[in-house]
Amino acid sequence: MKKFLISLLFLLASFSVGFVFVYSQTKPVSKDIAPKYFLILKGTSASEVADNLGKSGLVRSPLLLKAYMKFSGISQKIQAGQYKLSSSYSLFKVISEINKGPIETWVTIPEGLRREQIAEKYISILKPPDTEAFRTDFLNLTKTKEGYLFPDTYLFPWDASPSMIVAKMLATFDQKIEKITPDELIVASLLERETVNDVEKAVVAGILYKRLKNGWPLQVDATVQYASASLRCKNNLGDCSWWQQVTKDDLAASSKFNTYKFSGLPPAPIANAGLASLKAAINPEDSPYWFYIHDSSGVIHYARNLEEHNLNVNKYLK
Repeated sequence: MKKFLISLLFLLASFSVGFVFVYSQTKPVSKDIAPKYFLILKGTSASEVADNLGKSGLVRSPLLLKAYMKFSGISQKIQAGQYKLSSSYSLFKVISEINKGPIETWVTIPEGLRREQIAEKYISILKPPDTEAFRTDFLNLTKTKEGYLFPDTYLFPWDASPSMIVAKMLATFDQKIEKITPDELIVASLLERETVNDVEKAVVAGILYKRLKNGWPLQVDATVQYASASLRCKNNLGDCSWWQQVTKDDLAASSKFNTYKFSGLPPAPIANAGLASLKAAINPEDSPYWFYIHDSSGVIHYARNLEEHNLNVNKYLK
């Protein structure tokens, strides 16, 4: 009986010591109430988040946090973005703030979108309280900025205004591209919509410049798609298919963006190109080719003359 009581007391003492130790690890790291901004990148695991919180001086025990996140199930719910925390927060307060979600969130703008599509991308993620006002402001601010809205992954607060967003995108363009002419910017937008991968961009750029130099019409389907959608979608900006397959009626349109009907470049960019397309437009590759098509698998086929081009069309598109 005596041995049993001793064992029981030992267990209780061990439990008490363990409890006190664990409890001490949940206390704030310091009394400093200054805010600290903590960034969670996309793809960061819960374990990495816990380690980074420890390295940032925001929790005492990353190991305890990992265990809590695993058993509570919140490890699968952590969102990427920016958080406003403090070293004066207890472990449970830190967890609570992370559970609320980031004060800023990531927004990825893919290459090749029109400015109208970019507006909808921000609306879908930021969910502004007045969707129509946000859309109108964004489109008014970008009337002459098509092509300059650099596609990238941005971090914005949930209440980011269109002016803040546009300024950031334009500044990023300036950081990425030191010098580009208006014509090169237009060509870059065509490449973004016309090519499938980075390898073919410079060759297609060379073909387009060669056609321009020799007075040939560019015959770029994407420019016709742009012209068609500008009319078709003008009363339905929030829910429209902007890049539909070109029809015979589209090819007959009198829009200056119709590069089948009018020679030369369209009057403005048709989309916002990524870095690879911008660089290819600035540094085209010379080749013996005058024509190109993509088959149903996205593989490009070049031709040196109209006869070869027609053979490619019959072989790969019919």
